[in-house]
Amino acid sequence: MAMQSGVLGMIEKVGNRLPDPVVIFVWMIAILFVGSMVAAGLGASAVNPATGETLTAVSLATSENLRRLFVDMPRTLTSFAPLGFVLTVMLGAGVAERTGLFSAAMRASVSKAPKTLLTPIIIFTAIISNHAADAAYVVLVPLAAVVFAAAGRHPVAGIAAAFAGVSGGFSANVFPGHLDALLLGITEPAARLLDPTWTANIAGNWWFILAMTVVFTPLGWWVTDRIVEPRLGPWAPVSPPPEVAEGEADSQAASARERKGLIWAGLGAVAVIGLWAAMTIGPAAPFINAEGGPGERMTPFYSSLVAGFFLLFLVCGVAYGAAVGTVKSQGDVVRLTGQSMAEMGPYIVLAFVAAHFVTMFNWSNLGAIIAIHGAEGLRASGLPTPLLLTAMVLLAASINIFIGSASAKWAALAPILVPMLMLLGVSPEMSTAAYRMGDSTTNIVTPLMVYFPLILGFAQRYQKDFRIGSLMAVMVPYSLTFLAAGLIMVLGWTSFDLPLGPGATVDYVLPTQVQVQP
Repeated sequence: MAMQSGVLGMIEKVGNRLPDPVVIFVWMIAILFVGSMVAAGLGASAVNPATGETLTAVSLATSENLRRLFVDMPRTLTSFAPLGFVLTVMLGAGVAERTGLFSAAMRASVSKAPKTLLTPIIIFTAIISNHAADAAYVVLVPLAAVVFAAAGRHPVAGIAAAFAGVSGGFSANVFPGHLDALLLGITEPAARLLDPTWTANIAGNWWFILAMTVVFTPLGWWVTDRIVEPRLGPWAPVSPPPEVAEGEADSQAASARERKGLIWAGLGAVAVIGLWAAMTIGPAAPFINAEGGPGERMTPFYSSLVAGFFLLFLVCGVAYGAAVGTVKSQGDVVRLTGQSMAEMGPYIVLAFVAAHFVTMFNWSNLGAIIAIHGAEGLRASGLPTPLLLTAMVLLAASINIFIGSASAKWAALAPILVPMLMLLGVSPEMSTAAYRMGDSTTNIVTPLMVYFPLILGFAQRYQKDFRIGSLMAVMVPYSLTFLAAGLIMVLGWTSFDLPLGPGATVDYVLPTQVQVQP
């Protein structure tokens, strides 16, 4: 990709001068180490509004933290959730990729689909796939590259569109899911600080997240086709990508052998889906928490999807390979999974330093202190309610560049922002909606986002000179477009008092029995 001029070209140029992500995290750990010592020496602190506990900055140079750093080093790596998600899914996806299933299925599917509709299909699928949580990054993003490549379009544009949908539209969806249960579950105790009778409604943001899906899909389509893909230029691969090179026919039409393999893979998919359905809706369903509340009943099902994708890809890949001859023995399956894990080596190295940075940041308490003081600044600003909600979106978007976890940020922000906005006549559901809008839109432009290096690795499979700055420049148009649309949505929802979900409104009135102290 040739260097471009303008703002995006500058972002790319500056970003590409950054060192490798591993080195960036090493430097950040060093800065965090020194910063924690300075903050602790200055007595930096913040009061947790939920518990009244004073959080103080903790130096990472204490004997306890140094001991934890080195004694718990293996545990810190293995407890890094994205690492387990990625490796588990890639065990199965590696088999499906190397047997030729992915390229055959994608080639067959796009042969009859108009190229112009690939983008909205990918983005919409990516948005609704965030119910699968982290598995969507590992599964859908590389598949989008294969789809675009099979259609003769730039595969990096497919990666960008899928990444924008999964991560930039992280809070959007057609139906409420585990994220709604998580965030509104944090909202409830925050609201009860002021109104002990308030109860979270898992569908309290349903219409809002549905509207996000309706708005973000065409916007992402426009950004991909009018800005991102033209900027990338025509795709002229020097050599076929791995999933195309492994035993695939040159013809775009699937051969009779491939059609047989796809049928076998389809039967395998039906078997796995049937198994998951039986464990979700059958008697004594293990994927249903019968004792949990409405927002907790489906939690085991959502948590099982990573293993479900692993099994789905493994079974379908083996079935396809057995039909076309790329899998002839059990040893072939072991060899293919081993090759898949070998390609994950660079990501494991990155996960090692990223896991330690995230863990040490938590030890220092700096993340919570920064978030709480930022929220207090909003409260002291005296802005009118619409502008306050706008500032809240921007605050969440800004903090998200440095602290990736949606639940961690909301756990620190909600106890201040939710009661504060309730006193101003804004419902807890609207506060949650404003927060999640800001939280979603900047996921795709920060190298500190845990899956950012993985997305970069996917892009480099097709374009070797693609670096951090290149990916940031590609994703900035999505981020700014989604953020602008999100701000308009929040202002519009507040101005017209639109319903946020069943039984959820923008306005809020304190019950008469609640006494607010001056």
